[in-house]
Amino acid sequence: QVQLVESGGGLVQAGGSLKLSCAASGRTLSSSVMGWFRQAPGKEREFVAVISWSGGGTDYADSVKGRFTISRDNAKNTGYLQMNSLKPEDTAVYYCVARVGGRRFSPLAYDNWGKGTQVTVSS
Repeated sequence: QVQLVESGGGLVQAGGSLKLSCAASGRTLSSSVMGWFRQAPGKEREFVAVISWSGGGTDYADSVKGRFTISRDNAKNTGYLQMNSLKPEDTAVYYCVARVGGRRFSPLAYDNWGKGTQVTVSS
């Protein structure tokens, strides 16, 4: 099992930027896919982005494509989500996830979750 801890959330004005980090411990993530989901109040948890173990493959939700960038540093066992041009509708708790295997878009495919970090975008 791997433990995931997110950081970097906060309050930002619309149009601003934040960079989330996901630090992993317990085992190396070098063979695992890493990703991000988010959940806004009253809404279901939704896929945001995912990156392959090598960093060579990425997928994004249409709502964040062109604004968010997912990356990872396997030497540091850490993943990142750079969020630019933030909008009020990006307000949510952001969760880091990991799994051994291919990139998936369903939260049910991930068995390793962080506790989440709050991102609030004011208009």
